[in-house]
Amino acid sequence: MPVANDGTWRPGICDKDAKANQTRAALHMGDVIKLENRQSTGAAGETPVERRRHSGRAAEHGPRAPATSKYLNLVNATARSAVLSEDALEAVHQASLTILEEIGMDIILPEARDRMKAAGAEVTPGTDRVRFDRGLIMEMLASVPPRFTMHARNPVRNVEIGGDNLVFAQVASAPFVADRDGGRRAGNREGFRKLVKLAQCYDIVHTTGGYPVEPVDIPAPVRHLECLSDLVKLTDKVFHVYSLGRQRNRDGIEIARIGRGISMEQMEREPSLFTIINSSSPLRLDGPMLQGIIEMSSRNQVVVVTPFTLAGAMAPVTIAGALVQQNAEALCGIAFTQMVRKGAPVIYGGFTSNVDMKTGAPAFGTPEYMKAVIAGGQLARKYDIPYRTSNTNASNTLDAQAAYESAFSLWALTQGGGNFIMHSAGWTEGGLTASFEKFILDVDMLQMVAEYLAPLDVSADALGLEAMRDVGPGGHFFGTPHTLARYETAFYSPILSDWRNFEAWTEAGRPTTYDHASRIFKEKLNAYERPPLDPAVEDELDAFVARRKEEGGAPAHL
Repeated sequence: MPVANDGTWRPGICDKDAKANQTRAALHMGDVIKLENRQSTGAAGETPVERRRHSGRAAEHGPRAPATSKYLNLVNATARSAVLSEDALEAVHQASLTILEEIGMDIILPEARDRMKAAGAEVTPGTDRVRFDRGLIMEMLASVPPRFTMHARNPVRNVEIGGDNLVFAQVASAPFVADRDGGRRAGNREGFRKLVKLAQCYDIVHTTGGYPVEPVDIPAPVRHLECLSDLVKLTDKVFHVYSLGRQRNRDGIEIARIGRGISMEQMEREPSLFTIINSSSPLRLDGPMLQGIIEMSSRNQVVVVTPFTLAGAMAPVTIAGALVQQNAEALCGIAFTQMVRKGAPVIYGGFTSNVDMKTGAPAFGTPEYMKAVIAGGQLARKYDIPYRTSNTNASNTLDAQAAYESAFSLWALTQGGGNFIMHSAGWTEGGLTASFEKFILDVDMLQMVAEYLAPLDVSADALGLEAMRDVGPGGHFFGTPHTLARYETAFYSPILSDWRNFEAWTEAGRPTTYDHASRIFKEKLNAYERPPLDPAVEDELDAFVARRKEEGGAPAHL
């Protein structure tokens, strides 16, 4: 069974080959040391190029990133960036409240309008329109918890939301799945299960985010039952339920409760499930989303209110105007969670970007997206509410565009103070496709973010004065005790980067990042081990799913 460095059992980690990887890393570094120790003379008959080949990264010898507990709980203590001055931030805030007061929102559910009216909102008779006094909105925001814990069935996988905490969730809701061998294809249960297994394999993916790909080969009325059951069995992480009718929410809550093996009373004390609530921009909340808020918030489960405001399409073409609309819609949904239940956990979601004005296609990872992400973080911190954003790109394949748009997204969400990051691993084609190779690329980038956020060690030993005394001017540090004690863990070892010289890389067949990612995701799936699950819990889960399927599941049409 996998064991952490502290000797504790850590179920479900897929890196049985971690020790072998560490040995390879040590041998690799040893080659460097031997090379440098003989750099003046070289081995007999060996050219400088051949010596460099010996020191190249062994890119073809298996996965390079064993799961480690240091990625389980990330804290972003860096200073936050700002794109809005205090006056500008207040202007966006006040404009948002003016929208809610003067224009209002269409609330497409009579029960929700009744609850809002009872809380003090103004409902226009005979219509869906509801207007909110700014004082009412701020009163509701005052009861939102600034921090909370989402509980997994494996307590090691609990995630802290809010403050400086940073949580990464897997890609969600793609209609298509892709890998290089199989191409782009409609989502199915096989692809769904493989992507869920990959999420379990990496500690940096803290939660699943929904169905990573929509398994259209499972009938819609029972799809949620089959998929949520798989999420309990194939992972031990927090998961998501879709708000597509109240019955799906209720089934999801019961499945999460069964998976944790707890009572409903404990479930209400310990939020264990989350749902994404998207407004139908501009300025509408539809029935299934409102039902989702009622079902989840009334049971103290987590709601992530996320307007989908694309500047120039469903929001004003200016980023400032789109932010005002995003904020108004988010505040409306967040306030409603508190009308349902004071203190219910909720996250402020931002998903503002621009479109290609020539085609209308969404664009992601753009300068405008970065500004919106950072401004969204400023707004969430103003209200002291946890902040959700996303790792995005609009590339159609695993290429430079996929990498640089994701890099800009990660830069913005890190500097902007994102707490809960959707679509962190596997998103491509603007969310239409879940890519196995992109998943591996994203995991590598997420781990790099985590390493960047790790505090810099400036202890007396780390400052290295004794090592510098030992080496003195003109020497090298490869063979010093200071280096030998640290070389295995001194630097992050990327999963995908190929650091061989050109000759060694050519000799190996010129493998690309796509080649490495394609190989590694297959190796990970081959090494996957299902996390332990109490047989009594599994029996109860199977019985519940069978009963609900026999009853017909949930309505296929909302």
